[in-house]
Amino acid sequence: MLKAATGRTTMTPFSGVELTGWGYYIERTWTSIHDDLYATALAAESDDGAAIVIALDLMVIDERFTRLTRQLIGDATGIPAKSILLTCSHSHNAPAAGGLLGVGECSRKYEDQAAQLAADAAIQAWNSRTPARVRCGSTIVSDLSYNRTRANGITDSTLTAALFERRDGKPLAAIVNFGAHPTVTTELRPRDVSRDVPGRVCDLIEQHFPGATAMYIQGACGDTNFLPEFQTVERCDEPAQRLASAAVESLRAAAIQSRDSVATDSRIARLPTRRWLRDEIDHDRNEAKRRLREEDFSNWRQTIGRCMTNRPDDMVARHGGDEAKAVKAMCRFQLEWTDRMLRDLDSRPEHLLTEVQAIRIGPLTIAANACEFFSPFARDVRHQSRAETLMLACYSNGRIGYLPDAHDIDAKSYAGYQSPKYCNQFPFTKESGPAMCRAMLDSIEAVCQGT
Repeated sequence: MLKAATGRTTMTPFSGVELTGWGYYIERTWTSIHDDLYATALAAESDDGAAIVIALDLMVIDERFTRLTRQLIGDATGIPAKSILLTCSHSHNAPAAGGLLGVGECSRKYEDQAAQLAADAAIQAWNSRTPARVRCGSTIVSDLSYNRTRANGITDSTLTAALFERRDGKPLAAIVNFGAHPTVTTELRPRDVSRDVPGRVCDLIEQHFPGATAMYIQGACGDTNFLPEFQTVERCDEPAQRLASAAVESLRAAAIQSRDSVATDSRIARLPTRRWLRDEIDHDRNEAKRRLREEDFSNWRQTIGRCMTNRPDDMVARHGGDEAKAVKAMCRFQLEWTDRMLRDLDSRPEHLLTEVQAIRIGPLTIAANACEFFSPFARDVRHQSRAETLMLACYSNGRIGYLPDAHDIDAKSYAGYQSPKYCNQFPFTKESGPAMCRAMLDSIEAVCQGT
């Protein structure tokens, strides 16, 4: 028999905590709360296994946060780490729990508080388990997002939804999975705390299914944004409305599934990387030093700004319109990332180890990784997987930045060339994405065996 339950805690940051993303060294401490941040957990158990999934309204989490939270949950419930999934909405109006150089200072005090709150939500859920059943649906939601890395590039426009019901048919939990960068609120209210589109989707789902606690799992959006036309006061609610409506319709058409087993798998993916060249490091350091020494802020869009930001003029605006301040911030970043990299440039292994995880609850499989996954890889995993209903959970159990495809690696784009700098990593190669896909497919296969 399948048993399930939910738990939720409020994890809105205390005063002085910075929001993450959106610019270098802009000291974006929050000034107001548009909507609270939550840790929302689903616990599931069957005769043959147990799992806990926690959706966090944070931008990213690191491995330390993951280990701490899993330990707290494990001590209280006995659930092993491999069966606990932590995944982030990636809202840019939320803090991070684990640093990305230069794009928002982290508060260790808040991180530890958030870990305890995430564990509390999971323990609440575990202690409230009740007989349950599941129905799942999937649909395509088009004309809502776009590929921001290339003209007419593909996106993973699949929306997947799951509804957990008590045995009497009353709603218990709902999960919605879609992939698009949640930065709609960031453009409108950059210093507000907010869950952005994911939070609004959850609110609407809970209105439609009274008694259900909703969770949003962020999918493959490394190369995907919501359309810019939604970044207005008049239209900012449209993405959430369309996603919620699509989820509800797909669930209405879905049949209750009789399968009630729970299975989990966790493994380490070995991703190829390439060592930074000394010329690349020297180039960034020398330009930064020269510009700061000479106070030369000319032609920076063609050099230092080419890959450091997707939209250079926005970087100036985010520094209050002060071009010199914006360029100085980028120069500071160039010096700091090279300082960190030079500490072990020659001794660091030329590969990256990262966790891949799969959890199956009845007909629903959730496959997780720690990166900003690109759409072509997500579509490859969907195409090759034999999971009955598949959700892709990115920004999960750690953070390794963007995992770009060959197009962006060749272009030395923001995702391919800048992201590894603020993650203190070597750049990925054309083989990295396919290696991640293989590891994810192996993990999915492990939890789907015998189904």
